[in-house]
Amino acid sequence: MHTPVTDFLEQVRLSCADSDEGELAHYIPQLAEADPAPFGAALCMLDGTVYGVGDAEHRFTIQSISKPFVYALALADRGLDEVLEHVGVEPSGDAFSEISLEPNGRPRNPMINIGAITTHALAGARDAGGDESTARVIEGLSAFAGRALEVDEVVYESERSTADRNMALAYLVRAQGKLQDEPRLAVDGYSRQCSVLVDVRDLAVMAMTLAAGGRNPLTGERVVPRWVCRQVLSVMATCGMYDAAGDWMSTVGIPAKSGVSGGIIGALPGQVGIGTFSPRLDRSGNSVRGVRMCEQLSAEMGLHLMETPEVASHVVHGVIQPEAGHGSHEVQLQGVMHFAAAEAALRALARLPDDGAPVVLELSRVPSANDIGRRMLREGMRRMGADGRAVSVVDPDGVLEG
Repeated sequence: MHTPVTDFLEQVRLSCADSDEGELAHYIPQLAEADPAPFGAALCMLDGTVYGVGDAEHRFTIQSISKPFVYALALADRGLDEVLEHVGVEPSGDAFSEISLEPNGRPRNPMINIGAITTHALAGARDAGGDESTARVIEGLSAFAGRALEVDEVVYESERSTADRNMALAYLVRAQGKLQDEPRLAVDGYSRQCSVLVDVRDLAVMAMTLAAGGRNPLTGERVVPRWVCRQVLSVMATCGMYDAAGDWMSTVGIPAKSGVSGGIIGALPGQVGIGTFSPRLDRSGNSVRGVRMCEQLSAEMGLHLMETPEVASHVVHGVIQPEAGHGSHEVQLQGVMHFAAAEAALRALARLPDDGAPVVLELSRVPSANDIGRRMLREGMRRMGADGRAVSVVDPDGVLEG
């Protein structure tokens, strides 16, 4: 069977393709001359399957979409506490190029320019700086994409020639003691970071790497630790779409980041990575077509992060009771075991008759469990054992061994 996912994705793209609203990013000469026509989209699944439609192989510069990934590299290299000394996590409510500083001089978050320039300088070892930080960033972005990425030198020079405002921001943060690099080096490195060439397939894979807890679905490489992804996705959810972040979260509900070349990524934890590209931007600097496409994907595919899952009430597949006092109580569980699911499973175990019969916990229908789910099930089994019950587990996939 030919999977209908590609056809559905193309239908959504075509339904959003008739709009010519928005303007190109006029403040960067090379972007102001871009062709406004290309429109591509891609989805990357947890196993690395990538669906691409439209201009899926059209290359463009990553721009501000690089920010969450460089933030992830800085967190992995320096740790949360050190990064938080230099960059906060609060939404600014301002445009991406505004001076958004806290009273102590710390940029409000790493998704606006003043925070991203600061974050760039934190990537790499503590004694790194300038070219070393930039090399670490390019290498890290490539690891997220699963292939070697290159810099568009023409766009880079165009960005450098119009970097006066970013330079002013860098000097301002440096004066507050929050920028480690010399401002010129930090801004040059940030400009090169933003000039990395990608396509929507790359973006989808990069987004899925965050959504998969830091492991690239194509290469299998652990790019950043799982806790880093939780931190980055949280900041993306509240700050990733600039002063439109609130509208985005309520309508689309997917942690996301946009770039002024026309790209957007969406990373829905454990489900999908999304990449779109269309150059015309709205007043907030987000792709008009890309926003509409993500809104439609979220609505029609049920991808909103706050969509209530039906899991905890359907955890117990069945309970087989012993016949005529012989045999075991077999409790058959199903679904992913997280806190709420494991709590429901433990209540099912607690309701078993106190007749001394052995208990079998059957997990063949449980695909996975997180740390708290495993701990709770193990503790329930331990307590039943301490009460004198013989307890065994059928766990063909090793769910409790993680």
